[in-house]
Amino acid sequence: MATAALYLAVTFAAGLLAVLFRLPPLVGFLAAGFVLGAAGATELPLLDTVADLGVTLLLFGIGLKLNVRSLLRPDVWLTTAVHMLVSIGLGIGFLGLLAAMGFSMLKDESLGVLALIGLALSFSSTVFVVKVLDARSDHTALYGRIAIGVLIMQDIIAVVFLSVTKGTPPSPWAFALVLLVPGAWLLRRVWDRIGHGELQALFGIVVALVPGYWLFDAVGLKGDLGAIVMGLLLASHPAATELSRSLFTIKELLLVGFFVSIGLTGALTWETATVGLLLLLLLPLQAVVYAALLWMMRLRKRTAFLAALVLSNFSEFGLIVVAVGASSGMLSEDWLVALAVAVAASFVASAVVNRRGNEIARMIAARLPSRPPERLHPEERPIDVGDVEAVVLGMGRVGRGAFRRLRDNYGLSVLGVEHDPVRVAALQADGFAVVQADATDIEFWARVRSAGHVRLAVLAMPFHAANLIALAQLRAGGFEGPVAAIARYDDDAVELERHGADAVFHLYGTAGTALADNAAEAVFGYDHAEAMRDQQAARTRLAPPREPGDTPGRYPLGEPGRPASGDGAGSVAGRPTMDDGVT
Repeated sequence: MATAALYLAVTFAAGLLAVLFRLPPLVGFLAAGFVLGAAGATELPLLDTVADLGVTLLLFGIGLKLNVRSLLRPDVWLTTAVHMLVSIGLGIGFLGLLAAMGFSMLKDESLGVLALIGLALSFSSTVFVVKVLDARSDHTALYGRIAIGVLIMQDIIAVVFLSVTKGTPPSPWAFALVLLVPGAWLLRRVWDRIGHGELQALFGIVVALVPGYWLFDAVGLKGDLGAIVMGLLLASHPAATELSRSLFTIKELLLVGFFVSIGLTGALTWETATVGLLLLLLLPLQAVVYAALLWMMRLRKRTAFLAALVLSNFSEFGLIVVAVGASSGMLSEDWLVALAVAVAASFVASAVVNRRGNEIARMIAARLPSRPPERLHPEERPIDVGDVEAVVLGMGRVGRGAFRRLRDNYGLSVLGVEHDPVRVAALQADGFAVVQADATDIEFWARVRSAGHVRLAVLAMPFHAANLIALAQLRAGGFEGPVAAIARYDDDAVELERHGADAVFHLYGTAGTALADNAAEAVFGYDHAEAMRDQQAARTRLAPPREPGDTPGRYPLGEPGRPASGDGAGSVAGRPTMDDGVT
């Protein structure tokens, strides 16, 4: 317990320090591992187990969100294969240059060893990339789907490599794993009877670890691959998103152990640290290769660069590949330490770059020639939004409520914007006017502005960071109409107001108001309750209330009986408006 307390204290302090420097906490967790290793801290026996559990749950969560057809796209499998070959070639050339500079680690190393290290450097980190996409809520954006597809293809290649290098092929029983496909039907039926809460979370952990990790490992395949496969087999269940969210906090805590364990890989020397840092020079070259390949697949420049930036880091799988090589005597164990430095430093560099990923991608794309719209990928071509008056970004439960309220109660022509293609298809089938697009894309907002009739924008995406990015893109694109947004926390509401939102509504405060309205309708009847609200609205127009943060004469956007646009739009957090209930 004393050792665990020491690890927790150092890790928390390092994570807090990283946040104070406006870096992701995982950068601090990596640094904590190096600090503990350099200080000679006593080994914590369960750390590797915690790290493995975190990675397994992470990959299971990816599977829950994955559409297997995305792996069959040329912009996924062809990009992965070509990029890996080019990266190995770049790695061999760069390591040869370091050998000529006199680094003893590379003295008399064979071409095969250099190729092995180049292979290790060609992988991108699944853990890191998924955390970046989590922060942006971009798993289902086009560049996010491509990035995850590339990562899974790399994972499959790593599994094949590890199986070959171990010299022991998978057990013949591995073919029996196809029985998991009909077995998934039984698991889904069990899931239907579980309900919500802690039993559902436990169900997800059991599925990820037992028929996932343990069963695949028992027949000679990589257990992590089993976790992805089980998530994929259950992804069609209606509660898949809910399960993924319920596992989120558990997964995040366990992944802290993973990042700390990277820093504890081995003892640093000046040479291993220098070589590890010099390997970072390969990252810009790899990013250019990714961007060029994706652009050749007819993606827009911005999409290609966003995917390239998020994939520009080294992977924990590289450490596994080098560890296998070291255990078989192919190369020195010093390479394991050098790769650990390279992986940790790449996370730091990539975190800093991707914090402004949208701005960097847009800036680079603006300096390159454009491609005619008809030559773009079908999902990248211009979107005709038509003659609409209001746009709702994010068509989840809150977004759908706002859409219906604006359309049915206020008579506005409304367009929904959603980047999840499955959700878009379902909403269109239900009669919603929805387009598939990335709300953080400035080019999309330029097209919306060109219609000339949009008076109102509603930010209803579930992640605060996504709403902030969309708000910035709206204002940067010249949209001057009122913008309403939702927020879960008070500080999020303040930040949205500071960045130009005209009306910010606290999600839980709005839910309470809607609950009271529904209760009143149940007691008095709909018509009487509606009449009472109209009377209250009339009294309010004559004598508007003064509340903290209110400006005299300015009202919440879209409230019955109050201005819905123009100078009448105000900024009040937690006041009822367009949402007809958070369901």
